[in-house]
Amino acid sequence: MISLADIIITGLYILGIVIIGLWSGIRHQHKNKSKGAAGEYFLAGKTLRWPTIGLALFATNISCVHLVSLAQSGFDTGLLNGNFEWMASFTLILLALFFVPFYIRSGVTTLPDFLEKRYDRASRDWLAFVSVISAIIIHIAFSLLAGGIVLQTLFGVDMYTSVIIISLLTALYTVAGGLTAVVVTESIQTIVLLAGAVIMCVAAWVKMGGWEPMVDVLQQHGQMSKLSMMRPHGDSSGMPWYTVFLGYPVLGIWYWCADQTIVQRVLGAKDKDHARVGSLFCGFIKILPVFIFVLPGLFAYALSQKGLLDVSALKTIVDGKAVVNSKGIYTLMITQLIPKGLVGVLVAALLSGLMSQISGALNSISTLVSYDIYKRYKPQATDRQLVKTGKIAAGVAMLVSLFMLPLLNSYESIFNGLNDIIAHIAPPITCVFLLGIFWRKASAASSKLTLWFGSLLGVVVFITSKLMPASVIGQIPFMMMAFYLFCACVLMQVLFSFIYPVKHTVESQKLYWNSPLEALKGDSWKGIGNYKVLSVLLLLIMSVLFYLFR
Repeated sequence: MISLADIIITGLYILGIVIIGLWSGIRHQHKNKSKGAAGEYFLAGKTLRWPTIGLALFATNISCVHLVSLAQSGFDTGLLNGNFEWMASFTLILLALFFVPFYIRSGVTTLPDFLEKRYDRASRDWLAFVSVISAIIIHIAFSLLAGGIVLQTLFGVDMYTSVIIISLLTALYTVAGGLTAVVVTESIQTIVLLAGAVIMCVAAWVKMGGWEPMVDVLQQHGQMSKLSMMRPHGDSSGMPWYTVFLGYPVLGIWYWCADQTIVQRVLGAKDKDHARVGSLFCGFIKILPVFIFVLPGLFAYALSQKGLLDVSALKTIVDGKAVVNSKGIYTLMITQLIPKGLVGVLVAALLSGLMSQISGALNSISTLVSYDIYKRYKPQATDRQLVKTGKIAAGVAMLVSLFMLPLLNSYESIFNGLNDIIAHIAPPITCVFLLGIFWRKASAASSKLTLWFGSLLGVVVFITSKLMPASVIGQIPFMMMAFYLFCACVLMQVLFSFIYPVKHTVESQKLYWNSPLEALKGDSWKGIGNYKVLSVLLLLIMSVLFYLFR
């Protein structure tokens, strides 16, 4: 339980975010004299600049799931899951170089809209459906689960009561203010979240006495592998180095380049340069999570081994042995390592991650339902009707997410559960986007059939792995399964493209690269702000980091 002062700090923070969200969103709509206009509501009138885009991308990505589960993974497996954070920088470079030009040039409101322009209506419909489902499960329900666990432990409030209250408050300013409210509050929440994470990291570092004492503890207990991010074949984690480089791009390209919840911030950019540099700015920020989210969990492990962190409250009996249920390790660190007064800041940081993730997902769901579903059947719908439909969709999505919490709580690791689901959703979508922009012969029929059969294959494999965990399919790590499913989808689309040859429209002929080098041509900002310079710099930094922590 936390002190009254910390509770007051937390309450004031939540109230402040709600007020700022409502004020910024409604003020933006009044300022542009288009209150209720769909473009202002869903895409902030395409006025977003690169700092806001970068911070909003990061805030939408980072949630309670990351704060809680990355600390858990640091405790359990060390720096290994940091791969998900650092590999994201490479996919953000792909977004900036190859995807952004088409998204901005085509003037689309949603990514399903882009698929229709490149392929056909059937591809748009399927992606819209999958995007709404994935946003509900991945971006909202898992975040609510992580947040609920933390709030229940800290405040002693029933998990469902706490998440319902936070959900309603977040939905209030998101539904009222649209994308402007989302990105403004996300920018603030990113700063608070990073500040809280840094405080935790410093507290763990000071308690441990620095890096060397932590390394000494790992050596004494034969756990030096926890410092490695590139594990050998046969590693007990099920994630050797080659699975990272083969499997992650399948997950990452879908998540960062083809998922509406994430890319909507880019679609609201003022122009192509702001979209590109904003994406790369997020890539630089993604360097931080390994040090401020994962590393504290590793310090917690060393502290527990040294007797400086009491984990007895987390111990449970499994097969007659006492083991630590590490799901609650971050909460334990807050209560034992952080002085009173600062605990409120840490709780505010957790709520920042939770609220920003929910608000971003709700806004993307409302956009998808309004433009890709409602407007299809009512093409003459007014902006006011579109906005109203979007608000109703956001409310329904929130209710569905709350009902899913008991099912998702069955995963031993929240982070692994999240990525396990993504691994079975992403392959067909990654495939049709990649082939769509890099291969002119990718046809509309091949996209539609690949999305249908690829998604069906993913569902069958997922169900089989859960019902028969001892089977061959059940034994394949989710990262490699993502790669295998992607290969199957590529084979499908290539085969279907030859059976049903492409028939390009005037619009689709402008939405693929004749050569990857073509993406590097054209005017752009000069100097350090040039997206090509920033891309090379980010590549060099990430290569050095992977070498140091190999």
